[in-house]
Parts: sequence; C-alpha cells; structure tokens
Amino acid sequence: MTSEQPHSPDFRLDTIGREIEEFVSYSGWDVPPALFALVPTRILAADPAAAELLSANGASLNPEQVPSEALTPVAQEALPEGPLDEVLAGIAWPAEVVGVALSQEITMLPPSAETELEGLSPTAAIDVASEHPELREARLVVTVLRDGTSSGLLRFRGADEDKLLSRPDLAPNMVEALLATLSE
Repeated sequence: MTSEQPHSPDFRLDTIGREIEEFVSYSGWDVPPALFALVPTRILAADPAAAELLSANGASLNPEQVPSEALTPVAQEALPEGPLDEVLAGIAWPAEVVGVALSQEITMLPPSAETELEGLSPTAAIDVASEHPELREARLVVTVLRDGTSSGLLRFRGADEDKLLSRPDLAPNMVEALLATLSE
C-alpha cells in the first residue's frame, strides 16, 4: 500500500511513541512485539469505565474538555506467533481507531556489512549477522495515522540506552504494513 500523503512529522505521534517506549521498557528487553490502537481520547472519556482509567487522582474526565486531537494508545492482546508481516496482514481496525503503533525489538548492522552477507543462504546470513561485531540491538516504535502521517522512534540497547532517535522515515516497510491494517 502506498500512502498518497508523505509520511510527515507529527509531534503528537512522537509523544505517543515515547509514551509507548517508556511503557514497554518497564518489561525490560527481550520481549515480543506489542501492538497499540490509537483512539481519540474523547471516545474513551465518554465510556465511564475507560474514563475512570484515564482520570488522574480519581477526578472525573469530561469528554467535552478533552482536546479533539488528543489520542490515547490502548495496548492490545499479545500478537499470535508467526512472521510479523503475516500477523499484521490479518489485522483490521474499526473506524474508531484512527491510528496504530507497534513496538518491536530489532537488530541492526551498518550498510558496510551487506557485502559480507551477499550470496549467503538466509540461515547462514542470520548466523553471520548475529555474530557481527557491529551488531546493534534496539527497540523500534512506529506510529501511524489513517492519513499516512507516521513517526518512528529508536532506542539502542546498551551504552546508548538513554538516547532516543526519532524520525518519520526510520522504518518505511513497517509504516506501510501498519497503514495496511487501517485501510478500509
């Protein structure tokens, strides 16, 4: 699926991505991917049970006082086993869900490592890559809205763990896969 609108920065999505990354980080590392529906906070505030969860200090939350652009990430059940692209291809969201986010741990190699992997079988490439001295582990959080707006956030594991990298073009394939779950 190709979005007609460029994946432009949206500071709301950066903020939501940071909230999700912080939430997921409480479980530490080596956790499975986590999926979140992005729902207008006004819709949740109109439901008494959800409003109670959203309210701070037990104060009531008036849906009319919630900014119309406010979104709340809602954690979904654990994803089923299987290749992530196939799992995402089987997901569809109701109209109330205006966006979606995914947190996933990834491994990265520098572009220079490509030549070392060329011509290898997938199994051999994985073996070589997993032992590569420049291998980096990270947590990637991608958020997208139905209009194609997206954001990507990356936290490296280890020495750079306190640094976050945020860009809308960090994971274009994941953006497209998540957008596909939102198509009607």
